[in-house]
Amino acid sequence: MPDIAAAGSSTAPPRSRWLALAVLCAGVLMIVLDGSIVTVALPAIQSDLGFTPSALTWTINAYTIAFGGLLLLGGRLGDLAGRRRMFVAGLALFTLASVLCGLAVNPETLIAARFLQGVGGALTSAVSLGMIVTLFTDPAERARAIGAFAFTGAAGASIGQVLGGVLTDALSWQWNFYINLPLGLAAIVLALRVLENDRGPGLRGGADALGAILVTGGVMLGVYAIVGAEHAGWTSGRTLGLGALSPLLIAAFAARQATAARPLLPLRILRSRNVAGANLVQLLTMGAMFSFQVHIALYMQQVLGYGATATGLAMLPAAVMIGGLSLWLSARLIARFGERNMLLAGLALLLAGRLLLTGIPVDGSYAADLLPPMLLTGGAGLVLPALTGLGMSGARQEDAGVVSGLFNTTQQLGIALGVAILSTLAASRTEGLTGGGAGEAAALTGGFQYAFEVGAGLLVAAIAVALLVLRQPRPGEGVPDEPPARPAARPAPVTAETA
Repeated sequence: MPDIAAAGSSTAPPRSRWLALAVLCAGVLMIVLDGSIVTVALPAIQSDLGFTPSALTWTINAYTIAFGGLLLLGGRLGDLAGRRRMFVAGLALFTLASVLCGLAVNPETLIAARFLQGVGGALTSAVSLGMIVTLFTDPAERARAIGAFAFTGAAGASIGQVLGGVLTDALSWQWNFYINLPLGLAAIVLALRVLENDRGPGLRGGADALGAILVTGGVMLGVYAIVGAEHAGWTSGRTLGLGALSPLLIAAFAARQATAARPLLPLRILRSRNVAGANLVQLLTMGAMFSFQVHIALYMQQVLGYGATATGLAMLPAAVMIGGLSLWLSARLIARFGERNMLLAGLALLLAGRLLLTGIPVDGSYAADLLPPMLLTGGAGLVLPALTGLGMSGARQEDAGVVSGLFNTTQQLGIALGVAILSTLAASRTEGLTGGGAGEAAALTGGFQYAFEVGAGLLVAAIAVALLVLRQPRPGEGVPDEPPARPAARPAPVTAETA
């Protein structure tokens, strides 16, 4: 199949490759920007549309479930229908859904529009990763591309936090979604001009829609059961029933992948300990990291009384540290000390930050209680590039697209499940403290402290998996233990991938 652009191979002119990377980063920037904007605007959305505390998390979960559940399908559709076509279609759907979010008048319409945003984001991001893998085959260039792509995520987070606060205070939360209209249109125009109109073999090749339905349905039911447990109870029939059905659907997805002629996720790739281990570490780490963004923003606004703009500015140091490490230092440190060591160092920094937050007081000081954890969160600037390099080190060239899709999938599922579980636990702890006579601020603070404690536990588990499972890749290493019946000749393995 033709690759993405004239820049889509390592023999293309360097300027074309970097220009194509810039366009791909611009598309992903809009998606990242939207996520951080929504986080800062959550209290305003809750007040205006009448969300309950537990239902509010669905403004995030509806997006991340669709995004994570459809990444594998999106990548397969890009292979079949053409990657540029899928990239542009995803941007168009994401932009349209953003406008619908701004027009929402109740929780149900906003959640539905956020789900559509997730679908568009999945189509765009799934093919972006495969494109970047083929754009940069030289290890030095690929390391720089990884840093640039990780920096794009940090830049989107920092810009979104500040911009989201300003738009919410100056105009309204709706403008946090309307801002995607000019950004989306500009990205679509640039993509049509810069990226080659590649043509796949067509949709007749099959895309395993059943597999996508099974995995998305399983995740949705699982998150819904967790969020609903706050009101229905953890031992209620509904919670237990949905909690049992969810893993059954995931198991059915796994069985489908083992028998499908063209599976979304060929199970053989999980024989690589680095592929399997890196995705498990990613799942745990993303749950802790993104729930931190949600709960620290709510703590600053609901307990300390910060406005939306002040909240965005207060969270800026974390994004700046992540961006600085990923863009300027991560590639050099990884080249010197290796991906595994840098991953462990970054996870240790994240864990230290979460442990500090477990003791945040009701009358917390920004300089003493919030700024140190914000700076330690910069460890993500080491975690993401190192984790991506480890995860892709076990992939053969022919598996680069599906391994990339899997990596992005576990990232989004980690976000969805982490936010759902930790938010539900925080709300339950707050309700219990309120029932015991605690004041509103003290009860909310106790709930957030509990969420940070559980987040710290997730990071401890991630460190344990990294120590026990992951290993520093050796040059030329690919998927191990390949069955003898497989063809002997195969493309050179991919050793790194974008975050």
